[in-house]
Amino acid sequence: MKHDLPVIVLKGFVLLPNNDLKLDLKINKDVLETSINFNNNNVLVVTDIDKLEETTDISKLPKIGTIAKIKKSLELPNGMTRISLSGIKRAKIIEYINDYDIEAIVEEKEIKKIDSIEEKVLIERINKEIKEFVGYIPYISNSFINDINKIKDLNILTDKIVNYLEIGIDRYFEYLMEDSQIERSKMILDDIYEAKEMYQIEQNLDIKLKKQLDDDQKQFILREKIKLIKEELGEYSYTENDIENLKNRLENLKAPDYIKERILREIKRYSLIPSSSPELSIERNYIECLLELPWGKYTIDNDNLIEVREKLDATHDGLEQVKSRIIEYLGVKQLTNSLNGPILCLVGPPGVGKTTLAFSIAEAMNRKFTKISLGGINDEAEIIGHRRTYLGASPGRIINQIKKAKSANPVFLIDEIDKMTKSYKGDPASVLLEVLDPNQNKYFKDNYIEEEFDLSKVMFIATANYIEDIPEALKDRLEIVKLSGYTEFEKLKIAKNYLLPKICKDHGINYKYVEINDNIILKIIRNYTKEAGVRELERKLATIIRKIITSLAYHRININKVIITNKMINEYLGNPIYEMQKINYNEIGVVNALAYTKFGGDVLPIEVVSFKGTGNITLTGSLGDVMKESAIVALNYIKANYKYFDIDYEKLTNNDIHIHMPDAAINKDGPSAGIALTSALISLFKGQKISKDISFTGEITLTGKVLEIGGLKEKSIGALRCGIKKIYIPKSNKKDIDNLPNEVKENIEFICINDFKELYRGEFK
Repeated sequence: MKHDLPVIVLKGFVLLPNNDLKLDLKINKDVLETSINFNNNNVLVVTDIDKLEETTDISKLPKIGTIAKIKKSLELPNGMTRISLSGIKRAKIIEYINDYDIEAIVEEKEIKKIDSIEEKVLIERINKEIKEFVGYIPYISNSFINDINKIKDLNILTDKIVNYLEIGIDRYFEYLMEDSQIERSKMILDDIYEAKEMYQIEQNLDIKLKKQLDDDQKQFILREKIKLIKEELGEYSYTENDIENLKNRLENLKAPDYIKERILREIKRYSLIPSSSPELSIERNYIECLLELPWGKYTIDNDNLIEVREKLDATHDGLEQVKSRIIEYLGVKQLTNSLNGPILCLVGPPGVGKTTLAFSIAEAMNRKFTKISLGGINDEAEIIGHRRTYLGASPGRIINQIKKAKSANPVFLIDEIDKMTKSYKGDPASVLLEVLDPNQNKYFKDNYIEEEFDLSKVMFIATANYIEDIPEALKDRLEIVKLSGYTEFEKLKIAKNYLLPKICKDHGINYKYVEINDNIILKIIRNYTKEAGVRELERKLATIIRKIITSLAYHRININKVIITNKMINEYLGNPIYEMQKINYNEIGVVNALAYTKFGGDVLPIEVVSFKGTGNITLTGSLGDVMKESAIVALNYIKANYKYFDIDYEKLTNNDIHIHMPDAAINKDGPSAGIALTSALISLFKGQKISKDISFTGEITLTGKVLEIGGLKEKSIGALRCGIKKIYIPKSNKKDIDNLPNEVKENIEFICINDFKELYRGEFK
């Protein structure tokens, strides 16, 4: 019998019939509602074998699964659902339906009847082997024997036992695929025999290892006795010399008195620990850490503000806001001798120069430079250290980097501050509040050091890719400085003035001997890179220089001047990777929206079509929840104002609408597509084209108000790259136009609107 069931996809787990499974997972509410309302709490549980893919491809899902009943489900505060499933029977999948809320047409697999005598024999054989198996294997409880002795059905018994075997997911899947009770019984017996054999091999290895350890212990004791005898004879005094050396280092340490007293106490304790004790090395490491910290060691700042500015200009083009902020920072410090104030946080896409700018700031100020990266950090002990009571304890990253810098006032870069994660190990963002707060970090205490270390003279600089991902409490202590993406001509200038001279120097060639014209560099920028920054551009230029040097060395040619040509570009970099995106369509229902991506700004076309239906709306192209809501708001706004827009209301109610954004493999979300979606819908229902040279950005409300957006610079740079001549933006973003590059302002007309009807009067009437 065939019927439809909603599907729950598991990763890393296989649910067999006659077994229960409790787990927390992200699940669509529609799946639970469909199961409860239409399928008597039944669902189909399948396992996605591909663990690496985050999204599920239904074409790769298996054709076998388990029909299960949802016993209990509970929504958790973190967006997960705690669900309890009970496997019922195997099912063959005829077809999967949908990509998002997956359903499947299934056919239940019937269990083949077997001879009762054969069934009884197999059950007794399995029970006998299991009883012997439990005696061998330490990880299985004896209560398991009592549970399976009660089972008299071979089908249930074979499914139950599998969960107690130490097997991989692939083997679990083989058990699920096998619907013959007899074959599953044979598989179980094979796995039991294999586990017994492996356990016996491990036991033999343990015996050999124990003998080896006993021999090592014997040698250790003998060496310790020899050491004691030498000490008694006065021939061995390592510990005394070591303690004397530590005391001499302590005398030369420029640390506060309470720190010196603490170190002296630890040295006395160290001298009393027996040399055979494992605590000896732990105590020594702690003393070394205290002695190596730069107590009171400061570099002298470069107070010549003109020289600092010149050094910053020599390494980075533009970035006026950041450079001005650094100069202000140093100017205030000269007068107050204090660094109190917000911590600088450089926010921008990858490759725009955040890390290198921090390094240049350190060089210009004549300070040491050190950094940590917080990407993926979820343990607060990584930042503030482990307590010494833990085995293998060590200082946190802050203290470790201060120790490596050998200065108590370095420029300290905290990279990727937006990529920290919470876990049961703590909240690293909360710990950073103390580190970055100038009113608290004077008394910073690492768990391992257990003593206060003054961080108030450290110049902390943070970096992030997305300002939205910085925890709010942390953001309050930061002064956000945005580094936007570069235009093509800014990249051209950076390549000529900074990248090429640096690459040539690194590769041992004089930059004066390399000739490359602007059109060649622009070709590399347009056809071989797609990024907001210049990291990939630097790699491509380095590839060309390496190829040239290799070719000259290989052919033993000595040339005073190298001219880089188009032919060399094609030969060394291959065929163009990217084509200059030019908007070449001009059709009804198609408009240009602007997006802020990880590569910077880009133009994304929105396509809308309609066909006979009942007023339903379909959205495709990997659109996020925010964009889906924008589409619904746009459609309902048009329905509410259909007379003003001179649209036949029956077209809106008697047709289905399909909205699509190409490049479906790329996820798209954000609150700035509202007026673009509205324009596309009006274009469709009025049968009126929108010029391909026009683009839109801005969110719309149900009353037609246009709301402020972010990332105008990146979006307008992307629009310029794609040949856009006119952009409609929210009036509240008019203030941002002054900060746009001159080439953008010279080539693009910006029209600011408060209400969508202003756009309608400009383009549709």
